[in-house]
Amino acid sequence: MYIVNMHQAKSSLSRLVEDIETGRQCEIIIARNGRPVARLVPLDSGNAHGPRLGVAKGLFEVPDSIDEMNDEVANLFLGIQQD
Repeated sequence: MYIVNMHQAKSSLSRLVEDIETGRQCEIIIARNGRPVARLVPLDSGNAHGPRLGVAKGLFEVPDSIDEMNDEVANLFLGIQQD
């Protein structure tokens, strides 16, 4: 937790927001006359450390035949009947 006074927060707001965005700080407390009055936190704290790439890696196996039905599926989306 990082605490800044109101004057410091006003003069360095861009840097404080960047610290939150990049994860350098997870919470910044803004104080007035030494008393905490506000908290600056990331909007989506679940995604504070970037995208979750590869979250399912290794959990399932994609069969070699996965692309065999591509044309048929595309035709179904287009409303084309196949015989």
